[in-house]
Amino acid sequence: MAALEGTIARTMARAVPAQELLKALPLFKALDAASLARLAEAVERRPVRRGERVFRRGDRPTGLYVLVYGQVRLLGPGRAGGQRLTGVVEPGHSFGEPVMFLDRPALVDAEAATDCLVLHLPKEVVFAEIERSPRFARRLLAGLSSRVEAMVRQAERQDLGGGRERLADYLLRQAGKAPTEPFTLAASKAAIAAHLLLTPEHLSRLLRELVDEGHLRMEGRRLTLLQPQRLAARARSASHSGPS
Repeated sequence: MAALEGTIARTMARAVPAQELLKALPLFKALDAASLARLAEAVERRPVRRGERVFRRGDRPTGLYVLVYGQVRLLGPGRAGGQRLTGVVEPGHSFGEPVMFLDRPALVDAEAATDCLVLHLPKEVVFAEIERSPRFARRLLAGLSSRVEAMVRQAERQDLGGGRERLADYLLRQAGKAPTEPFTLAASKAAIAAHLLLTPEHLSRLLRELVDEGHLRMEGRRLTLLQPQRLAARARSASHSGPS
């Protein structure tokens, strides 16, 4: 799916009927019209401003969330009372399902890294649709399975290579499919450092080195990769390195 993004798409998304928004998102794309209509009737649009919380750690689950545009960072507890980046939700993806299914308080804060549009589906509606639609249930299972796989791969990346290689891998993943386009870090440097098993000071030093070596342009939290292919080669070398 081509995610709804950009100023024009964001403006249009505010006026698009809920059923059409759902139909454009991967989780709901294969559902029949009756299923889409039932879900659309219950969906709640939530425009979220940058820095606002979608939910907080410790909140009781009320349903699942789907991101239409923007970016949401998931922040867990870090060292010395700080925060650790545990994940970034991109447009078209859902979040909040694990605690909804377990009926346990949220383990992370879900905070808007940019202005966002989030769709909220009450858990009673989600559970009822799972009973009606095996296809919808399989979509939810596939999404959760992909997330588990991503967590395993992240653990592997953290176990291999040094801090510089882990940072290179992280920057390339943040840059996405347009590695030479500017992008904004999804969280504070302290939260990203905890995510990469680095101290904030170590992360700052590594970023400065990449800037000095011509790999990176940095303006606050706005970054541009100048030599993504060389960074990719460095990230791949992590699999041949020992732990940092």
